[in-house]
Amino acid sequence: MSAIKNIMKNYAKSAELDEFLQKELADAGYGGVDVFKTPIGTRITIFVTRPGLVIGRRGMGIRDLTSMIEKKFGLPNPQISVLEVEVPELNPMVMANRIAQNIVRGGAFRRAALWALNSIMNAGAMGAEIIISGKLRSERSHYEKYRAGVVPKSGDPALKAVKEASGHVLLKMGLYGIKVRIALKNAIPPEVEIIEKKPEESVQKEEEGVAETKE
Repeated sequence: MSAIKNIMKNYAKSAELDEFLQKELADAGYGGVDVFKTPIGTRITIFVTRPGLVIGRRGMGIRDLTSMIEKKFGLPNPQISVLEVEVPELNPMVMANRIAQNIVRGGAFRRAALWALNSIMNAGAMGAEIIISGKLRSERSHYEKYRAGVVPKSGDPALKAVKEASGHVLLKMGLYGIKVRIALKNAIPPEVEIIEKKPEESVQKEEEGVAETKE
């Protein structure tokens, strides 16, 4: 197998694993997964808002999840660790799942999107964008976009600062697609750095020291 095919195969497995975990851990507030291959096996880091639901009583939940992943995806010796998402409102996967859950419970998609947008901005995001597409109001499919703040679309800031995730909801009207983009303030370094001035006493001492060395 060529290197390109091997890379594409790994990407496909990671996408399938992400979709599988998104369904299995929806109640735990699934926020993404990182997969790293090591010489002794595969290290899988799962991010959730409620780790206790994943770990289970006496670790039974994570053991069952490990065996399921090993059988379903054929990963050698999977080692799973569960980490808690510190700020769920700044995680696009978590917010996409929350919007989907609100819509499934019968809430209006506009209200769910605006609630998520306000929660993201109140958490300290630089900007956010939410797109909901599907048969929203009629038999014809279209989309609605909700945006606040600044969300870079291209260049280095878009690669470093913007995180995005997507989800879907199956209703009687059809399939709804949900895409969430969040721009983080701390991901972009400041263009101008302010240097504090030294106290006058230290400046005078430095000037006196320079004068003594010249003499």
